[in-house]
Amino acid sequence: MSPLEPARARRVAVLGGTRVPFARSDGPYATASSQEMLTAALNGLTDRYDLRGPGAVGEFVAGAVLKHSRDFNLARETVLGSALDPRTPAYDVQQACGTGLQAIVAAANKIALGQTESAVAGGADTASDAPLGVNDGLRRILLEARRARSAAARLKALARIRPGHLVPDVPRNAEPRTGLSMGERAAVTARAWGISRRAQDELAATSHQRLAAAYDRGFFRDLVVPFRGLERDQNLRPDSTPEKLAALKPVFGLDHPNPTMTAGNSTPLTDGAALVLLASEEWAKARGLAPLAYLTACETAAVDFVHGDVADGEDGLLMAPAYAVPRLLERTGLDLADFDVVEVHEAFASQVLATLAAWEKRGLPPLDRARLNPTGSSLATGHPFAATGARIVATLARQLAERDAPGKGLISICAAGGQGVTAILERP
Repeated sequence: MSPLEPARARRVAVLGGTRVPFARSDGPYATASSQEMLTAALNGLTDRYDLRGPGAVGEFVAGAVLKHSRDFNLARETVLGSALDPRTPAYDVQQACGTGLQAIVAAANKIALGQTESAVAGGADTASDAPLGVNDGLRRILLEARRARSAAARLKALARIRPGHLVPDVPRNAEPRTGLSMGERAAVTARAWGISRRAQDELAATSHQRLAAAYDRGFFRDLVVPFRGLERDQNLRPDSTPEKLAALKPVFGLDHPNPTMTAGNSTPLTDGAALVLLASEEWAKARGLAPLAYLTACETAAVDFVHGDVADGEDGLLMAPAYAVPRLLERTGLDLADFDVVEVHEAFASQVLATLAAWEKRGLPPLDRARLNPTGSSLATGHPFAATGARIVATLARQLAERDAPGKGLISICAAGGQGVTAILERP
């Protein structure tokens, strides 16, 4: 093959995954950094798949959404603090809630092109240890003082500091372009699509019940490693029912009549980390590892939620998968009915239901709810932003492997900034 001739894509195997149990913010992981959680997940994966030793893994790709300045090289620092070979190259990826899946796609592409044989990819986030920014007024004064050419000029600048300058800039779960939080924006979409409170509570209760059942039958035995006293996701409520959730007060969309979104049908702020092991078939065979599934396709999309048709729900903040999935299916010649499992990230119950409605509006068949998130999803596990993609990929691959038959799985993840990341896993 000449240097200019395109490489023939290889199949990319998903061999397994590991994550720490997800915890509610300011809880068990309140003092754990993203790097500490990511290291715990990486060590768990290293031990489980015997990844120690020189050159065991080609690359490590990961990211976080809420990052301190010290985390500018998060992936590489995680490698250096883990049991993985310190000579393993690493780099960061960030695409809001799509970070984990986008990191996996980036690593998979290199494997498909023959640029590396194996990779570990995923992400971590902590809402407990969120960075606090210096008040912008104080920052400007400090920069002026630093640039001053004399002690007198420096003191003159510092003398302008007032008590109000000492109040830090706290991170907000809001879009810079609109000033609205994800929850408030999702409430706009819920109204546009006519999503009922009952439907949202039913979806949330089902997520908890299915996650609890999956834990009870040992589904997560090889996917979750204990961390800081937790062995299961802290947000899990096995006894959740629509009736219990109906007693909760709405927390979003309160500026309109009959708000429907509550803390029970929305994901909480969460801490956690998750990773996936990917490889070529040759690498897997040499190590005696059987692929759970193969990553075969992906698609991203973005919507204009700032200027778009938000009133009708078409371009709502979290509606990009309504565009990405139909494009992905058209490109691959598949239909929703072709998938045995469909994993839709549950940022909010209303967002999942609006996405399903949008798919139908675009000509896709109604989704059999038995195939939707069969082992629960983000409403039950929680949602550490950058970790969710790897959690879903590992969970879906394990579900396909459990079937011990050919099958396909679809992944749909909405993300801040009006973006969506989607992918297909297959088991031949």
